[in-house]
Amino acid sequence: MITCFIRYEIDPYRVDAFEQYARNWGEAIPRCGADLIGYFAPHEGSATTAYGVYSIEDLAAYEAYRARLCDDPLGRENYEFARRERFITREERIFLRLASTRHSRSVPA
Repeated sequence: MITCFIRYEIDPYRVDAFEQYARNWGEAIPRCGADLIGYFAPHEGSATTAYGVYSIEDLAAYEAYRARLCDDPLGRENYEFARRERFITREERIFLRLASTRHSRSVPA
């Protein structure tokens, strides 16, 4: 299993547009085969940094997933929305694998 971390630089005056973009991916990404962990918009600190995080089996599965995403109506619409509205100024992807044991936090009763 690998996890894709997408770091976005966004227009600080268009956080609302990024949040719509994130909600759209919240529907399309799982439908196309990746395990969406979430999209994260600025809250405190930098007003220009946002993240998207999802996991997928391996790079071959990633390539198939990307093809499905490009064919998905909401996926195509979301790519076009970002292109048209220009609220993303930069995007970087990195794929990482879990190197430690998984940690789950127990919630006190």
